[in-house]
Amino acid sequence: MSAPGAMLSRSSVQTGGAPNPVPQVALAVVCGGYAVGSAVGWGSPRIAAIMGDFGLSFAALVAAVSCGLYARRYSTPFRPAWVLFAISSGMAGLGNGVWGWYEVFQGAAVPSPSLADFCFLLFAPPAIVGLLVLAKRPVTKAGWVCLGLDAWLIAGSLLTLSWSLALAHTAHFQGRTVAQSALSLAYPLLDIVLVSMVLALHFRRSSMHRSAINTAIAALALTVLCDALFSSPLLHDHYRSGQILDAGWFAGSMLFAYAPWVGRRSGAESEVPDPRQAARRPQPPGSRPIAGSLAALTPYLAAAVCTLGILTNVLDGRRIDRVVLFTGCTVVLALVVRQGIMLLDNITLTQELAQKENHFRSLVQGSSDVIMIAAPTGVLRYVSPAAAGVYGRDAEELVGAELASLIHPEDLGRVVHEVRRFLAASPEVEPTTRIECRFRAGGQRAGGDGWLNVESTVNRHHGGLIFNSRDVTERVRLQAQLQHNASHDALTDLPNRALFTERVTKAVTGRRASDHDTAVLYIDLDGFKQVNDTIGHQAGDELLIQAARRLAESVRAGDIAARLGGDEFAALITGDGTRDHAAREFRILEIADRLRLRLSEPYRIDGRDVRVAASIGVAFAEPGVSPAGLLRNADLAMYRAKQAGKGRVELYAPQMQDEVAHRAELASKLRTALQDGEFALLNQPVVELASGRITAVAAHARWRSAEGILFTPAEFLRVGDRGRLTDEGGERAAELGRWQLEEAVEQAAARHRAGHQVPVAVRLSARRLLDRALTPKAIEALLARHGLPTGALVLELSESDPRVPLDDLERRLVALRRLGVRTALDGFGSGYAAMNALRRLPIDVLRLDRGLIDGVVESPRLHKITAGLLRIASDLGMQSVAEGVDLPEQVLALRSMGCTHGMGLAFSGPLDEHRLRRALTRGSYPVPDLTGPGRAVVLSGSRPVRHAAAAGEAETSPVAPK
Repeated sequence: MSAPGAMLSRSSVQTGGAPNPVPQVALAVVCGGYAVGSAVGWGSPRIAAIMGDFGLSFAALVAAVSCGLYARRYSTPFRPAWVLFAISSGMAGLGNGVWGWYEVFQGAAVPSPSLADFCFLLFAPPAIVGLLVLAKRPVTKAGWVCLGLDAWLIAGSLLTLSWSLALAHTAHFQGRTVAQSALSLAYPLLDIVLVSMVLALHFRRSSMHRSAINTAIAALALTVLCDALFSSPLLHDHYRSGQILDAGWFAGSMLFAYAPWVGRRSGAESEVPDPRQAARRPQPPGSRPIAGSLAALTPYLAAAVCTLGILTNVLDGRRIDRVVLFTGCTVVLALVVRQGIMLLDNITLTQELAQKENHFRSLVQGSSDVIMIAAPTGVLRYVSPAAAGVYGRDAEELVGAELASLIHPEDLGRVVHEVRRFLAASPEVEPTTRIECRFRAGGQRAGGDGWLNVESTVNRHHGGLIFNSRDVTERVRLQAQLQHNASHDALTDLPNRALFTERVTKAVTGRRASDHDTAVLYIDLDGFKQVNDTIGHQAGDELLIQAARRLAESVRAGDIAARLGGDEFAALITGDGTRDHAAREFRILEIADRLRLRLSEPYRIDGRDVRVAASIGVAFAEPGVSPAGLLRNADLAMYRAKQAGKGRVELYAPQMQDEVAHRAELASKLRTALQDGEFALLNQPVVELASGRITAVAAHARWRSAEGILFTPAEFLRVGDRGRLTDEGGERAAELGRWQLEEAVEQAAARHRAGHQVPVAVRLSARRLLDRALTPKAIEALLARHGLPTGALVLELSESDPRVPLDDLERRLVALRRLGVRTALDGFGSGYAAMNALRRLPIDVLRLDRGLIDGVVESPRLHKITAGLLRIASDLGMQSVAEGVDLPEQVLALRSMGCTHGMGLAFSGPLDEHRLRRALTRGSYPVPDLTGPGRAVVLSGSRPVRHAAAAGEAETSPVAPK
């Protein structure tokens, strides 16, 4: 057999179980024992009479009880039939009992007619009606008429034959009464009717409970046969109870008793089977044609029997009896009527068949699906016209082709396996299956020759298969595209984080897990946010696309590049089995530096060159490191690269994780301190250098630890400056800033109400000042709530972050100036960013950085720089404040250079509220004067140093300097 034929072949499937042989053997033993006893005469005439009468009565009553119990126990469509059979058997049992009463107990001949005859005559009608219940009922009126005609054809033919042979003699028997003659005719006539129903319904019986029906029909047939033999003149005159003829009646009754239970005991048939399963149940070869042929020949056989009866009379030289003539004419008339009905029925069925055939042909030919029928050899027998539109091949071209030659070779094995599995399964369990494969397309298709993705629903068909196929190429492409989109970045088409993590997992836990030189490169583009802020997000997207293209082109064929989100990329560099630690680091760092240089080259966007740098972190797949840990390590290394100045490559080291843990611990402690109220606000006086008068105070937050130590913000807010590592720390710092502003305004308002009307300066970063929670309206509401004039608040800008847009900051400061809030620029002179802010922003106060003040006395160069900055502030009309003025010499030097205000330990450190109010009550601090003989008290460091008689006592605070 060819491959297609082998594909469609299947082994036969055995269904059902063998019936239990024990009841059948017991039935055969009982009937056989009775037959043997009847053959030997039971040993004595009295025993023969008892067994012949009461034995038959007992067997008939057993059949009645059996049928009655079955009808009561099981609710089946045939329950009325078994009830009628129980009544019929009961009548037979009662008749035999009456017969035995006369013969055994009375010792007299049974009179004719008698009560026994009446019971025997009532045996046939319930049995006939029961057979009608068992029969497959016609669905049309014509079917009922044909059923009646068939019964009469059989009955008429049997009546003609039996009348010609024996009944005519019985009807003219001299010396008998009318009742005796009628009784003699009633037995054979009822038997003829019963036989007619048995023969007419044999080919019309229902398919349900077939074994039980066959057994019941056999029991009736055996009973009718014995009745016919009993009615014949040859046996009727010589019949005695207990003879061999009784064995036939006994066997018929026992078959009736066994009939309802035979299907239950066999287990092969159900009471109410599913019609669809019955339709799909395989039939024995030739069973349906033989049954159909016999059913069709029944009317003609009846007519032949009727003709035989008439010929018997003619050949015997007798005159044709009027009963025979009348019966034969009615049989012929019934045959003609039946044939006419069948002819009309056939014409109607032919028309319906043609209409249905046209209907199904239209459905098949008009369907967009391709319907193909494959023979058991795998050759296509039929292909619907839709093949031209779906496959690009004419149906005639496909008919005769082998199905296996049209399936893609890579899919053929899978298709063959599925078809074999389907054919081996039970049709009731799996009536259909679905197969998806690639199918060869023809040149008539728009896309030309190639392969189509085809989905087929497969059904069984006379040993072959029916394929209902449709083109699902677009669906398969869409599914592939959706799967690609789910695992790739929509902007750059690089693998996304999910797919990259999956590949890293395979690399770390797969068969190459021992290659510890496999590494992950975590890449971040430095300065990408400025690109979005300056030339727009569309330009930023174009930059990301170009960067992704460069990254994909720079990695090796076996490596993987991915976009993790935003401006973050990653690359998985597979190892080559190198064991040398130094060699693997050199190789990976060389690849990483090459990527850094490639990504740092200028990008051409909208006709301009845009530059960004790349910070890269490298982590190796060390033993024991999980895929998530490997990605985290590379991320930490990249963060260190950005901290170290950006645009560089850093290799992961274990201490980086310790730093992250330390930052997390600080953030946790900061959160706890905010919740527990461990922060305190100190204020440091701002002194006019010429007079020593206190003109303002600067608010500073301090964290008082459990040991009573005060920590400065520089010591507890340094938890990192990158978002994903310091989200919690940044949130805590923002919360601390809001608390500091609220507390400073509340305390300043209380001092104003006490008569100390000095402004308060609160330090805020530029990023915090642009926070949505610190809008001008919010600050105005805060000042109004506590009753502090707007001119009494000074906001110090710290941390001149170049990433903060100056345009937004300028608009925010202008709005605050309209409210009366002044602005100070903190840390002036520490870098270019401060100069740029001075050029753009509306600044009222300049705070000189501590780095300028520390060496202003000793360094002439620093002296000149500081003097130049002070001249700039004076020319711009700004107030100048020097931070970190700790020595008297610094006070004199700054005053000589034109600095107007200062703050530091030369006057006072940060003070609590009580000491601050004492200082404000005094109003001023003594200023150093080294020209006169009576020098005032000045401070050196944190302890007072008395140079001469003191004019007053300076306030100090034993706290750490700011």
